[in-house]
Amino acid sequence: MITRVLVANRGEIARRVFATCRRLGIGTVAVYTEPDALAPHVAEADARVRLEGTNGYLDAGQLIAAARAAGADAVHPGYGFLSENADFAAAVQDAGLTWIGPPVAAVQAMGSKIEAKKLMAAAGVPVLDELDPAAVTAEQLPVLVKASAGGGGRGMRVVRELDALTDEVAAAQREAQSAFGDPTVFCERYLAAGHHIEVQVMADAHGTVWAVGERECSIQRRHQKIIEEAPSPLVDRTEGMRARLFEAARLAASAIGYTGAGTVEFMADDRGEFYFLEMNTRLQVEHPVTEATTGLDLVELQVLVADGHRLDSAPPATRGHSIEARLYAEDPARNWQPQAGTVHRFDIPSATTSFAPQERTGVRVDSGVADGSVVSIFYDPMLAKVISYAPTRRQAAGILADALVRTRLHGVRTNRDLLVNVLRHPAFLDGATDTAFFDTHGLATLAAPVGDDRSADLSMLAAALADAAENRRAATVFPAIPSGWRNLPSGYQTKRYRDAAGDEREVRYRSTRTGVRFADRDDITVVSADPRRVVLAAGGVEFPFDVARHGDAVFVDSPLGAVEFAALPRFPDPESAVAHGSLIAPMPGAVVRVGAAVGDTVTAGQPLVWLEAMKMEHTLTAPGDGVLAELTVTPGQQVDVGTVLARVMDRGESPEGGQP
Repeated sequence: MITRVLVANRGEIARRVFATCRRLGIGTVAVYTEPDALAPHVAEADARVRLEGTNGYLDAGQLIAAARAAGADAVHPGYGFLSENADFAAAVQDAGLTWIGPPVAAVQAMGSKIEAKKLMAAAGVPVLDELDPAAVTAEQLPVLVKASAGGGGRGMRVVRELDALTDEVAAAQREAQSAFGDPTVFCERYLAAGHHIEVQVMADAHGTVWAVGERECSIQRRHQKIIEEAPSPLVDRTEGMRARLFEAARLAASAIGYTGAGTVEFMADDRGEFYFLEMNTRLQVEHPVTEATTGLDLVELQVLVADGHRLDSAPPATRGHSIEARLYAEDPARNWQPQAGTVHRFDIPSATTSFAPQERTGVRVDSGVADGSVVSIFYDPMLAKVISYAPTRRQAAGILADALVRTRLHGVRTNRDLLVNVLRHPAFLDGATDTAFFDTHGLATLAAPVGDDRSADLSMLAAALADAAENRRAATVFPAIPSGWRNLPSGYQTKRYRDAAGDEREVRYRSTRTGVRFADRDDITVVSADPRRVVLAAGGVEFPFDVARHGDAVFVDSPLGAVEFAALPRFPDPESAVAHGSLIAPMPGAVVRVGAAVGDTVTAGQPLVWLEAMKMEHTLTAPGDGVLAELTVTPGQQVDVGTVLARVMDRGESPEGGQP
C-alpha cells in the first residue's frame, strides 16, 4: 500500500496530486527550489524538502534523496520536468520506491518522438513522416521543428523558408535542452489548419486498456494549448471517427505494454482523417475536462493502478461538456512576453470546486498561485486552469467566459481577454475550431480588451474617485471635506494614468454642493465612492467598480471587464526618462546572444538581443531604423525587467540625442 507520495514537481500539478492524496488518506511530500520557497504547493504538503539550484526539479539524484529523507514510498512525476524521463523512472524503482507512472520500457518507447513514430507506424497507427532537419528540401516546406523529448510548445518552430531552417533548428535545440535536458529535434510536415485531437487512455497491469474519452486542443498560440475541451466538436460531428480514434489509441497503448494514465495525440483534418503525433506517458495539463465529463479522478486511478489494483472492464460513459482555459502571465501589448512578479490578488468568485472533478454545472479552478505568490522567471508562466462543466457546450463556454471576466487578478498581465473573446466568438461557439483559429480571426482582434472604450473610461473615473477618497481618509485636516471642494465653482482636480496600451489619460473633476462633477462628462453621476468601491451611474444605470492599488498600479474590476492603469505622478522625475530608441528588457532573463555590434546600421524589426526566460527564447528587435549606438549586455548576462539593453540612434542624431 502506498502511504506517502513525493511529487517531483511544482505549482498547480503538485497541488492537484496532493488534493487526491488527502482524499485517499495518503501523506504528501513537496520539493522546492529557492524561487518556490513560499509557493502554495510547499505550504500544503505534510513535509517538504529543498532542492539545490533552480534546475533542481530536473535533478533525479536530489529528488530520490528527498523521497528517502522524507519517508516517501512512492513518487508522482506530475507533468513536464522529468515526468517522461525513463532514466528517472528506473532510478525511482531501483531505489525501492513505487513509480506512479507507466513501465520504464513504455516511457523509453515513447520518450523519443522520433522512435515513437516508427514504432506506431509498425503497429499500424497512421503517422506523419518524420523528416531529418539536415535533409529538408524547399518542396517539403512548411515544416514543423519539434523537440523529441518533450512538448508544451518548447523547442517548436514553424519554418516556411529554407534559409531560416538552420537558425530555427538551433533555437529549438537550445529551448529543448533548457526545458527537457535533451537538445534532439526533428521535423515533420506542417498542417497549417488541422485539429489537435487526443485520447485519454488508462491501463492496468492485468490487461485492461481504457480509451476514456477524447479532447480537442486546437486553440493554440505559438503551438501552446490555451483552450481544451471534451468531447471534441470535430469528433462529435464526424460519423465513426470516435470509434476509429479509440481503437488507434488502445492499439498504441497495447503495443508498448502500457499501464497507468497516458494520452495519445493525433492531428486530424476536417474529414476526420487523423495521424499519430506522439504519446505522452504522463498526466496531461488538460486532464480536468475528461474528469468533468466522466466523473473519474484520474490521479486516484494512477495511484490505484500503481498499487496493483484492477480497472473495471470499461470506463464510465461520458456526459455533458467541459472546457478548460489556461491563464498565463503574459503581456499581449508586448508581443505576449511572459511576465514575472507578484500576484497581489487571485480570486475567482464563481468557482465551485478546486482540484476535484465537478459533479454538477459549475467552475473548477486548479491554480499554482494565491494572493502574494511570486511568478518566477525560471519556470512556466501558467498561473491557473479554469474549467467549466455544463450539460451543453454553449453553456459551458458561457459559464467559463463569465468566470474569467469576474476573476480578480492583480499584479501581472495575462491572456484573460484573449480567452474570453475566443469563448464568446461565434465561430468557436459553432465548433469551428482548428489550429489556424487565430490566423483566421486575427490574434490582435481576439486579444482586444473585453470592455469597450466606455467601460475603460468609467473604470478610470472610478480609479480617480477611489484615489481621492483614500487621500481624504488619510487626511489629518478636515477629513470630511472632499478634496478640492470650494464654496463657489472653481477649477478642476486632475489625475493622470497610463493604460495597458501605454497611452496617457487624465480625469478632471471637482466637488460641488450637489456632488462630484466631471469635466465634459455631464452624463456620469457619482452614486457613492470610497477607497475600494465606487458606484457610477451612466444613462440611469448604476455600475459597481472595485478598485485596488498596489504601488502605482491600479486595478479596477467590474462586470464590464477588468482594467489596469498606472497612476502617473503630478511632477515626473526627469531622471526616470528613458532615452529615445532604447531597447528595454520586458522581463527578467538571461541574454543568450546579440545580433549586432555598436556602430552597425540596423533596421526596424531586426533581431538585436535574444533573451531566455521561463524556458523559452524571446527575440527583441530594433525599435526603428538607425545606428546601434549602445549595447549594454553580453551573452550569459542576467538582466532585470526594465533594463536598457541597447539604444538605436536615428540617422542624423547626435550621441546625446539632439540634432547635430
